[in-house]
Amino acid sequence: MSPEEFAARAGVSRETLERLKIYAGMVERYQRAINLVSRNTLKDIWLRHFLDSAQIFPELPPHHQRLLDIGSGAGFPGLVLAILGARDVHLCESDQRKAVFLREAARATGTEITVHASRVESVSPLDVDIVTARALATVDVLLDYSRPHMKDDAICLFLKGRAVEKELTTARERWNMAETLTPSWSDPEGCLLRLEGISYVGSHDA
Repeated sequence: MSPEEFAARAGVSRETLERLKIYAGMVERYQRAINLVSRNTLKDIWLRHFLDSAQIFPELPPHHQRLLDIGSGAGFPGLVLAILGARDVHLCESDQRKAVFLREAARATGTEITVHASRVESVSPLDVDIVTARALATVDVLLDYSRPHMKDDAICLFLKGRAVEKELTTARERWNMAETLTPSWSDPEGCLLRLEGISYVGSHDA
């Protein structure tokens, strides 16, 4: 996928595409020193990383106030979403070198974000409307990470693979939630998982 094909599919402006091109160039340069993404995905970065991340953007509630991206790595999907226009984006990445990269990429692309260079469990509650994550952990574990930071009506938007149904079966043992699965734009075996109405099974807020 070319940058122009990405822009057509994701519906982004020429100005936004130019910012994303700067970001893509930085990923390729920094990859030599830091293992930001799987090496074999670099040759199709616009499909495997940028489009994969951008598919979340249309699902963001239009009046959201704050977004938390857990395990941001090279910034997929959180930094992409910030460049596309998500508000008050917080990226949580415990690898210090990757956290430095995220700050540099944000500066180079003129994007305002907050980077938390620590594990999400160590971050003070952020009171967010949206939590995102990609290729980090199972649904059950992601909800453990997410719930302390979520407003009561917050949603989770997770990019998941072929094991999603098995993960949901396990998660339902501990969590009440309403789920919506949408086929992935970038992976024929993947999906975008939307979770809302999230509470612990048996808890007073169920």
